[in-house]
Amino acid sequence: MKKKFTLLFTIIFVSSILFSSCAKKEEPSVTKENYLLGTIVQLTVYGKNAEAASNKAMDVISDLDDKMSPSKDTSEVSKINKNAGKAFVKVSDDTFTVIKKALEYSSLSNGAFDITVGPLVNLWGIGTDKARVPSPQEIKDKLSLVNYKDVILDENNRSVKLRKPNEAIDLGGIAKGYTADRVKEVLVNEGIKTAFINLGGNIVTLGNKPDGSLWNIGVQDPLQTRGEYFGIVKVSHKSIVSSGNYERYFMKNGKRYHHILDTKTGYPSDNGIIATTIISDKSIDGDALSTTAFVLGLDKGMKLIESLKGVEAIFITKDKKVYTTSGLKDNFKITNQEYIYEKGR
Repeated sequence: MKKKFTLLFTIIFVSSILFSSCAKKEEPSVTKENYLLGTIVQLTVYGKNAEAASNKAMDVISDLDDKMSPSKDTSEVSKINKNAGKAFVKVSDDTFTVIKKALEYSSLSNGAFDITVGPLVNLWGIGTDKARVPSPQEIKDKLSLVNYKDVILDENNRSVKLRKPNEAIDLGGIAKGYTADRVKEVLVNEGIKTAFINLGGNIVTLGNKPDGSLWNIGVQDPLQTRGEYFGIVKVSHKSIVSSGNYERYFMKNGKRYHHILDTKTGYPSDNGIIATTIISDKSIDGDALSTTAFVLGLDKGMKLIESLKGVEAIFITKDKKVYTTSGLKDNFKITNQEYIYEKGR
């Protein structure tokens, strides 16, 4: 079995022209990098208060990682999972907010996005040295534990409970988005007007580039090696999040098994989509919707995104066709002519 784990920060990357020299003098800038949230996080902050602001932002990321990581025994998520079928667990406002928002997207997508996917995630082990193809019976058994309606919220006490023993939540599809939004909030409160936030591929831009122009974000080519992009999105004050079958996967008997699981089948999603990118105001929305759109597929995914205000999407199919929602046509262009731009659906 061959396993490949591509760090999530390569999902979307900044093209080399992003920080190129500008005609006007740039403000002082600070770049901070760390390994948190199970990936590499990087902040580039501009302004006189950049050092202090970026340090505060990194502290927030570390704190949220401690609260929501399913792999840390002391995290609030781990405590919820350990008490599945037993008792409510009191959590922070941060964790409660993320879980509540996740359930909203679960309802909106009819379960295509489901944070109770934890048992399936653990069974497949994709992205770990224990990755394997489970038996059909194993998958069937774990599917019986996947149901977002089994997450019970106590608003008054800020407490969470899973209805059945052995159920487990995994916030991997939404926690980074929430964290990116919190980082932006911290920076704004510190008087920062320009920043580039990259939390493992969850991109958030604060303001324009230092020269006043839009940020040019290169979108990873899902069929090429890291650093190869097929198109560029121009944005300001936006979040850009991608999901793809190239992020985390392993090969078995010539078949690719990626980490985006279809909670209806228990297997990696297989509907012709190989990557989705969501452009939105809030990264928590982009994070959840990139997974949701990937699992729903082109037609249902496109319909959902078009129904949401202030949200745009890019879909890439395995036959190298690119589809975008109606509001994106002026700010996106393909740079790799091997791809066919079909635009809307």
